[in-house]
Amino acid sequence: MAAIADRSEPLLAGSNGCTTESDRYWRWGDDNMLPAALALVSRRSTTHRRIINDKADYIAGKGFMFDGKDPMLGHIVACANAEGDSLRAVVERIARDQALFGNAFLEVVTDGGRTFLSLYHQDASRCRIARDSHHVILHHDWAAFSPTEARTLPLWPLMEQQQDGTLRSVIHYKSYEPMFEHYGVPPYIAGLNVAAIAYKTDKWNIARIDNSFQLSGVMMLDSIVDSEEEADRIVRAAEEKFAGSPGQVMFVLRDRTEGDNSRFIPIDTASDGDWQSLHEQATADMVIAHSWFRSLSGLDYSSGFSTERILHEYEVALNTVILAEQQRLMDPIRTMMSDILGVDCRSLQIVNRPPTRSKPMYMKVWEARKADGLDYDPEDPCQQCFLAQIAGGKAAE
Repeated sequence: MAAIADRSEPLLAGSNGCTTESDRYWRWGDDNMLPAALALVSRRSTTHRRIINDKADYIAGKGFMFDGKDPMLGHIVACANAEGDSLRAVVERIARDQALFGNAFLEVVTDGGRTFLSLYHQDASRCRIARDSHHVILHHDWAAFSPTEARTLPLWPLMEQQQDGTLRSVIHYKSYEPMFEHYGVPPYIAGLNVAAIAYKTDKWNIARIDNSFQLSGVMMLDSIVDSEEEADRIVRAAEEKFAGSPGQVMFVLRDRTEGDNSRFIPIDTASDGDWQSLHEQATADMVIAHSWFRSLSGLDYSSGFSTERILHEYEVALNTVILAEQQRLMDPIRTMMSDILGVDCRSLQIVNRPPTRSKPMYMKVWEARKADGLDYDPEDPCQQCFLAQIAGGKAAE
């Protein structure tokens, strides 16, 4: 695992006085490859990955509500960029990077006349903050950084003209952590070792399957050999025929004395239960590290599907995690859209819907917001539509 230190000092120049390439940017981790390490952990731990995916999905919501009188808002919600991504798709990727890396990058594109606006998600693992702390450097492979292949963009609110004539900027989202200035820290940082434990217990179970659940132990073989090479050949032949997964059975070859005293000495496997408890504890700790909830990640379905518990935990998650993250993601977007397009974006709101149906589809939006204890306005045209319309996509993206 790469160290997570947020280095504030530049790498020293070489003995010949030449500066190194890393003088161009602030390293993300001691070796500048922390994002790659975090991504690898998420690919190896099932629970860890599921929580990240679910948090991003809940934070992105089910679409957007907005004032239908402004066609510009409707166009951006339906098509946020030239690649055809909806605003919901862009926000979901931003939320996923934020949950995984503690950092996310949103590229803003317009022209000198501010006649259009495009929003692009930039993979956080490809971004580094420049030394001036006012620009971000994008590169496809930071393990082999080449300045000629890198692209530099200003951080919002700065905007700079590019070769194609467009004005571009990047919004940098980062999770606050004391002692870290240039990059954020993922919220689950205290659970990295827990994720490794869950991965290793899964790997141990795979090794047992590969070994056909044979007992582990030591096989003592009596034989007469003329050289160490001959002894090594016999042991390897025995391993290939009897050992199953290599390393589950250790073969020991000794000189025969009287008779054949070859025997198998099994290793006690009474610790299987300890491995299971360790895996369950690691899973529980990972949920806590993410500040998330078990039923929202499908961890308790085996013990029964409790709609009441899921709805209860969803309400807690909505008021403690989801709404706060949505506000943190959307406030810069609304400010940026108002500044560039000159439109009122206060009506642009993410639509939240629980994983199980708790309200009738004929209920109006303001009635549902009232039932959830949220701010509501019965006179707001945006809140006059029915929940069935949102579910059908008429008021969503």
